[in-house]
Amino acid sequence: MKIICLLSVVFFSGVVYSMDKDSLSAKIIGLERAALERWNNGDPSGFLEISAKDVVYFDPFLEKRIDGLDSLTKYYAPARGAIHVDRYEMINPKVQAVENMAVLTFNLISYTGENVHRWNCTEVYRIEADGSWKIIQTHWSLTKPNLK
Repeated sequence: MKIICLLSVVFFSGVVYSMDKDSLSAKIIGLERAALERWNNGDPSGFLEISAKDVVYFDPFLEKRIDGLDSLTKYYAPARGAIHVDRYEMINPKVQAVENMAVLTFNLISYTGENVHRWNCTEVYRIEADGSWKIIQTHWSLTKPNLK
């Protein structure tokens, strides 16, 4: 068993380096955009499908962190079918990666009718044993919140 674990570590530690920087960025940003497209049409499953079982989630409207995919699934349940975004802009996405982790940061502007919402987002992705990239940490915050 130790040999299998060691071989997995050796194999997956080189995965990030075997992908060129542009390919990895395109992969991570593509995962995020696909999940956003589904979210904007009332389907939170796009994010749930790319989240690891041990995901942690910060939201500016919550007092504490959400731990685990089961808890995040419950939190997202009321959003199903209730969200509609006319269009969005992912501003200046940047992927930084080391070994088996990648961090995506970007600003998001979403438009719903006359309403404009501005967000900051950080997503930490980890490559899993099956070679898929999964979110292990999400942090959303409001851009320039009104702190009256």
